[in-house]
Amino acid sequence: MKKVILILIILAVAGLGWYMYESKKTAAILNDPNFTHGNGRIEATEVNIATKLAGKIEVVNVREGDFVKKNDKIAKIQTNVLEAQLAQANAMILVKKAELVTAQADVLSQASLLKQAQSHYERISTLEQSDAASRQNLENAEANYETAQAALASAQAKVKKSEAEIVAAEADAKRIQADIDDSTLNTPIDGRIQYRIAEPGEVLNAGGRVVNLVDLTDVYMTFFVSEEAAGKIPLNAEARICVDALPGVAIPANVSYVANVAQFTPKTVETLEERQKLMFRVKARIRPELLQKYIEDVKTGLPGNAWVRLNENAEWPDFLKNTPENEAK
Repeated sequence: MKKVILILIILAVAGLGWYMYESKKTAAILNDPNFTHGNGRIEATEVNIATKLAGKIEVVNVREGDFVKKNDKIAKIQTNVLEAQLAQANAMILVKKAELVTAQADVLSQASLLKQAQSHYERISTLEQSDAASRQNLENAEANYETAQAALASAQAKVKKSEAEIVAAEADAKRIQADIDDSTLNTPIDGRIQYRIAEPGEVLNAGGRVVNLVDLTDVYMTFFVSEEAAGKIPLNAEARICVDALPGVAIPANVSYVANVAQFTPKTVETLEERQKLMFRVKARIRPELLQKYIEDVKTGLPGNAWVRLNENAEWPDFLKNTPENEAK
């Protein structure tokens, strides 16, 4: 029994010693003017995948938590009406092209008639000068010539109209085809499905959201620092993020945002002294190249701490040196 008590006392003393050591180490960096820190949660940019046009959802291919890659097909909106409109537009193109052929043939015919009328008019004009033709014959030939010119101009106008109508019909078909293509919803980025907002069979208005996607290439931690510290943080300053789920691992990051307006610190800060201070919001963005390497393992919402190095010449404390890259080595 005495032996068990002795072992318990030794363990208690060792635990107390370890706690005092860790507390001393933490206090040292907390008081180090080369660093500042704040607590927060891992966040990421969110993207809503929504419909371009109103319609009924035909299928949704993903579920919450699924990892998706850029251009993956997430959902499809019913397109039977659009496909009927496209068929009609394509038929109209054929009709207009047939009309164009007819108009072009008419131009050739009118050009031939104009040539005959011009030749006749020039011949009568020569004869009239030698009194071999009457004035009336000349006027009739001139009128026929002018009528032929007008008829040719009219035929040429019909050709231009048909060409314009074909362009308009083709543009209409392209618009409908674009609407059909946009009815298949693709993801614009690599990410994870956070919410599945709509289900097959639902009818959505234009802009109706189908899924909410987390952009795993833009992950950061938002935290708050004092006014004194905020004034010392430059953009792109080096940072380390430590999350509770990965004890002992420091994730490299860089400061991407420092608020220029102070605000009260959020309620997540526990001490009364800190809650009474005006704080500045800061974002530490995890390096994109690291995210790409571990993209399928990224989880948002994880709590932790962000540490920022205010002096680039200062050496990181030991507990912030163990980055994922060093772990891999």
